[in-house]
Amino acid sequence: MRHLEQRAIHGTDVKVSRLSLGTAPLGGLFKSVAESESDSVIHEALNSGISYIDTAPLYGYGVGEKRVGRGIKGFSPAPTISTKVGRLLRPGKNAEYDKFPDSDPNVEIYFDHSPAGIRKSLEESLTRLGKESIEIAYIHDADNWVREAIDVVYPELHKMREEGLVKAIGIGMNWCPTSVAIMKETDLNIALIAGRFTLLDQSAQAELYPLALAKKVSIIAAGVFNSGVLANPVEGAYYDYEIAPQEIIDKARAIAKFLEKFNVSLASAAIQFPLRHPAVASVLTGAGSTAELRANIASFDATLPDELWSEMEEAGLISKLPS
Repeated sequence: MRHLEQRAIHGTDVKVSRLSLGTAPLGGLFKSVAESESDSVIHEALNSGISYIDTAPLYGYGVGEKRVGRGIKGFSPAPTISTKVGRLLRPGKNAEYDKFPDSDPNVEIYFDHSPAGIRKSLEESLTRLGKESIEIAYIHDADNWVREAIDVVYPELHKMREEGLVKAIGIGMNWCPTSVAIMKETDLNIALIAGRFTLLDQSAQAELYPLALAKKVSIIAAGVFNSGVLANPVEGAYYDYEIAPQEIIDKARAIAKFLEKFNVSLASAAIQFPLRHPAVASVLTGAGSTAELRANIASFDATLPDELWSEMEEAGLISKLPS
């Protein structure tokens, strides 16, 4: 089954499953999740062969990391875990309590990109996860502090990699230009890029993915449903974290209609699309319930016709891959 295939992360002994689990939903993103359900999702993912789980301090303001730590406790073999640096937590007023209803209303996010702040960020994440070290640490959402990411944050993570606290260093980003800028000037092992290589947006294939191949940076393709519109293109669906404009909904519907003649679901095409690029090691999708997780696995393992992508290219629905 495709979802449990393993890929090595360049320059490390870290491996990730071809399909991986994102935990923003388990941090209660937009919807409360019972701890028992969170445990069930993580246990089912691990038992199904998914061996890589991503989290971050942002997800539920620490709740996501704590739930991952509880879910993986005692599991053997231990899965690959990633978290992110750039945001820290402290007592204060939670400005996103409506966004993360399972979070503590008396905890706030703050930013500290100094060497001490980055080290504190990772150490506090390790405590929440119940781990002494971590496989992957991502520099998170550095679009507005690219220079700091390159000159301050990366060198500190490099020190921690040499100390054995981290095995692989990466970036967790949404946008190509800033990701390219950081990748050019650092020695990354991995990059988690959300929403830039999907059925609706192939911008990563122009410069970012070729650069990743040239520099031997493994890509984790996230945001494959572009915030939801590619899962269900209805009025009010989200695209890149905002309400989708009508032209995006129309394009998603046109793709879904085109897929009907191949008897392929929009979800299967969306979740498998990133695999067509050789830079991609794993596809990362979130799941807030075991039902969502099972649906993602089924969509990922579904057989697609060999000619599907070329016919979509010919129809002008997706961009051709550079030769």
